[in-house]
Amino acid sequence: MSLEVKIPPLGESISSGVLATWHVADGDTVKNGQALFELETDKITSEGLAEADGVISLKVEEGAEVKIGEVVAEIDTDAKGETAPTSSAPAEEEPDAPAAESTQSPAVRRLAEETDVDPSTVEGTGKAGRVTKGDMLAAAKSPETPSSSSAPTPAPKPQPAAAKPAASGERQTRKKMTPLRAKIAERLVQAQQQAAMLTTFNEVDMSAVMELRKKYQDVFVKKNGFKLGFMSFFTKAVVHALKEVPGVNAMIDGKEIVTNNYYDVGVAVSTPKGLMVPVIRDCDTLSMAGIESAIGEVAKRARDGKITLADLDGGVFTITNGGIFGSMLSTPILNAPQSAILGLHAINERPMAVNGEVVIRPMMYLALSYDHRLVDGKEAVTFLVKVKEAIEDPTRLLLDI
Repeated sequence: MSLEVKIPPLGESISSGVLATWHVADGDTVKNGQALFELETDKITSEGLAEADGVISLKVEEGAEVKIGEVVAEIDTDAKGETAPTSSAPAEEEPDAPAAESTQSPAVRRLAEETDVDPSTVEGTGKAGRVTKGDMLAAAKSPETPSSSSAPTPAPKPQPAAAKPAASGERQTRKKMTPLRAKIAERLVQAQQQAAMLTTFNEVDMSAVMELRKKYQDVFVKKNGFKLGFMSFFTKAVVHALKEVPGVNAMIDGKEIVTNNYYDVGVAVSTPKGLMVPVIRDCDTLSMAGIESAIGEVAKRARDGKITLADLDGGVFTITNGGIFGSMLSTPILNAPQSAILGLHAINERPMAVNGEVVIRPMMYLALSYDHRLVDGKEAVTFLVKVKEAIEDPTRLLLDI
């Protein structure tokens, strides 16, 4: 019996994507529920799972654009083959079984180009001695690459220390933009073209928050199992400021102004696939630990490619932290249709005048970009001052003042 492997539906707004990676090779034995491929769309990256046990036959190469519902492989549920490796460790070697180049899977050919590992020098563990993706990954990670010797313990071949250089005279390389990167680019340009974007700045003394974290960090970790970071403080400060300046918690919809009476805050996360903004729901009802936990969970899913449309949907305000990369100052771009975004930056010790004396304080620049069509300068500046006050005196968050 043959079972078709189709691209699953991911939401009404997604009709196609790019089959970025096969996690299995042609002829591998797969198990029900096993991840087969990675699909990149203009919104999320998701995985396709096997719906039965059997031997898989690939129909589409990596990098191909596919439609929702398209058949990309077939699983022969009556056949038996070699189990696809689930780790980087190679399976038992079959030194007498040649790995013909004509039978190499798309994944093996791609890895050969990327790692400069010659598949003919790798002992195949697949059907009829075929070199699998797992064999190539193991060879690339190993300090020595196995040769095609027929001895039980293959003679080693040195692994190239550097990536394959560009061809002589080649000064540029080209590759197709992924759907996610293309969508990010489109949204950023639209945000700049459709909004009257303006940025206002302030600086905040991080001494109080840093002292609070230092004092209670061990107790916090012992109770919750994770560290108390800066993002929970800023998220709470943003919620406080949105309540004080509700005009920032609004957006333009055609000729109407929509004011939000809830506090779902987006947190920008840098991933290998591009920037994503998962949303933390109802931040006004969450504790500091609840916010830290939620941010950690969605950030991990985003980086692991497990993010869903529900994680990205909605949001009334966004916080982006370029400081983790060392940014001193920036002008963040709006996350449409939101009307404002707060940019955090690196914490640097600087001399500051305090009560007529020069003291060294850990300072951070804050940047609030906002849509001037909706938010006036007074509201933007007041909002940023409220954030500053809450961070410099965290007890304000407890007393809601």
